[in-house]
Amino acid sequence: MSAVGAVFSCSCLRSGLWLLKPGMQQMSSLHTAARCAVRDYYEVLVLGGGAGGISMSARMKRRVGAENVAVVEPSKTHYYQPLWTLVGGGAKQLAASARPTESLIPSGVEWIKSQVTALNPDKNYVCLEDDIKVSYKYLIIALGISLHYEKIKGLPEGFKHPKIGSNYSVQTVEKTWRALQDFKEGNAIFTFPNTPVKCAGAPQKIMYLADAYLRKTGKRSKANIIFNTSLGVIFGVKKYADALLEIIKDKNIVVNYKRNLIEVRADKQEAVFEKLDIPGETEIFQYEMLHVTPPMGPPAVLIDSPVSDASGWVDVDKETLQHKKYPNVFGIGDCTNLPTSKTAAAVAAQSGVLDKTISLVMKNKLPVKKYDGYTSCPLVTAYNKVILAEFDYNGQPLETFPIDQSKERTTMYHMKADMMPLLYWNALLKGYWGGPAPVRKMMHLSLK
Repeated sequence: MSAVGAVFSCSCLRSGLWLLKPGMQQMSSLHTAARCAVRDYYEVLVLGGGAGGISMSARMKRRVGAENVAVVEPSKTHYYQPLWTLVGGGAKQLAASARPTESLIPSGVEWIKSQVTALNPDKNYVCLEDDIKVSYKYLIIALGISLHYEKIKGLPEGFKHPKIGSNYSVQTVEKTWRALQDFKEGNAIFTFPNTPVKCAGAPQKIMYLADAYLRKTGKRSKANIIFNTSLGVIFGVKKYADALLEIIKDKNIVVNYKRNLIEVRADKQEAVFEKLDIPGETEIFQYEMLHVTPPMGPPAVLIDSPVSDASGWVDVDKETLQHKKYPNVFGIGDCTNLPTSKTAAAVAAQSGVLDKTISLVMKNKLPVKKYDGYTSCPLVTAYNKVILAEFDYNGQPLETFPIDQSKERTTMYHMKADMMPLLYWNALLKGYWGGPAPVRKMMHLSLK
């Protein structure tokens, strides 16, 4: 769609914006490197300034030039959220996970500091706050996933009380560490919701760190550690699930399957769970510490959008990441309906494939590179141990190293805690890291 020379007025739906995560409900302002107002057209428009959006904007800058790329993102601060497991466990500081968004936008690429309010892929434009309309030739949707604490009765207001935290929000992750430090005696409960989640291993990682901390401080004998999960298994890949079940047995942790948190009575330190396998029946747990993994879902702007499937996720081809209906629209990361775990590692692998897909579409060629569903979950099991789970769409291990990665290893912990953040800031976000496939190939060829 061609530019028309001026910023359009646009009447767009604004309902549901209050559901978006805190910190995003701010007055819109436009950050520009050399211009005083946002342009009305870009060759490549990227929606979202998370891992997928920043990475793809860097790659697209090299494809079409910085002046032809823009990123729409309202947040002033970008967080490396995989570090929050260690922040909640007291092993890292929250500040180490944060950098100004401005410092991460590729040089010369336009940062439109605004909120997307509607998408019109039939006419190749999106609506932003303040009735701004921006057109594009190619659109990359990287809007992430939304947290819905409010779907649990008693939250988020319950976080004002002690003894409760959540590693999924910048506003509550440090409360997890305080609750762990303040633990005296009783139940330490960790939850997993009945919705898709990002980093599906995180709800139990903090549980293992809590076990380690309570042992270190001599309180473990006074603690009942309980994992109440809505799932019917501890982990979706059998190889790693078997290893985790052995660890759970050794650590004397109780696992209750098909339990979904529906209410928190923070003033009474009570958590109410529905029994998914017995409809209508609930169970009340008293807690001394509660870690909440919130229900999650697609961003409000994607619900009932032309680019989304019936559940609100961006509807893309699972191999090419190209939209199934609109050939100039692409999706990456947590906001898509790709049938794999939603992790930063998955975004890395997807970014490499999507870069190749878009480059061929720009040349009027068919995409050929295929995403195999690669994702990774470094399962922290202690302050110095990690099981590095890597797998594909079929739930089959897709391991990088020529060792048994289902075993706890200190080397993998240091990779998680120290190496991966460096890789994230200096390679993934700069568009140079497309996942470990080349490393895997080199490692396994060296053994032949």
